Amino acid sequence: MPKVMPDASKVNRMFAGIAGRYDLANRALSFGIDSGWRRRLVQKVVAQKPLMVVDLATGSGDVALALRDALDSSVDVRGLDFCEPMLDQAREKAARAGYGASLSFASGDCLELPLEDGSVDVLTIAFGLRNLEDRHRGLKEMYRVLNPEHGCLFVLEFTQPDQWFRPFYYLYLRLFMPMISMLLTARPGAYRYLAGSIQSFPTKQSLADEMLAAGFPRVVYRGMTASVVAIHGAEKGGR
Repeated sequence: MPKVMPDASKVNRMFAGIAGRYDLANRALSFGIDSGWRRRLVQKVVAQKPLMVVDLATGSGDVALALRDALDSSVDVRGLDFCEPMLDQAREKAARAGYGASLSFASGDCLELPLEDGSVDVLTIAFGLRNLEDRHRGLKEMYRVLNPEHGCLFVLEFTQPDQWFRPFYYLYLRLFMPMISMLLTARPGAYRYLAGSIQSFPTKQSLADEMLAAGFPRVVYRGMTASVVAIHGAEKGGR
């Protein structure tokens, strides 16, 4: 499979085009399992007892909303994304939930985060890292804004599944995902791109190596659902 090199402007237009049906497509294409993956991510964040959490590439805000539910009301929770139509979806969901000022969403590019050095306790990014035009630069930015003493980054992302499951999974990505997405969003091209970006993404260990190369001194990871996805946790400082 040729390596997929994301183009930021194309990725932005792609997500803008599917924003209104994004949540429905996610639930259907993952058979609802994605909710459990996000819960595991949130549990890891809660264990850190942060005072400020920022969800990057927040999209329609599912992770940020779940973090707001799980964390104390005194915790500063924010969501950043560079696609305004997706942020519109997130803001609407937050308003319906009645969160008000306790959860904020703003425009923000992972390659140039609008955050001060060392200002964030925990960063999360769910299913967004593989869409960065320059992953190393993005990881360096994440390292920059994390608290130097106890800052943590948690990455929830698709990865290369266990060997026994790969033939079935790749068949699903190549054939069935575009068909289902055509019915749900009328934009199968977007999900053909997503399928390609998943297949070309690094293995769990390779991504851990990239995070180490970006400056994180310690990275741990765990695969879920036959390693279709994995959560990588990286510490900037020691505890």
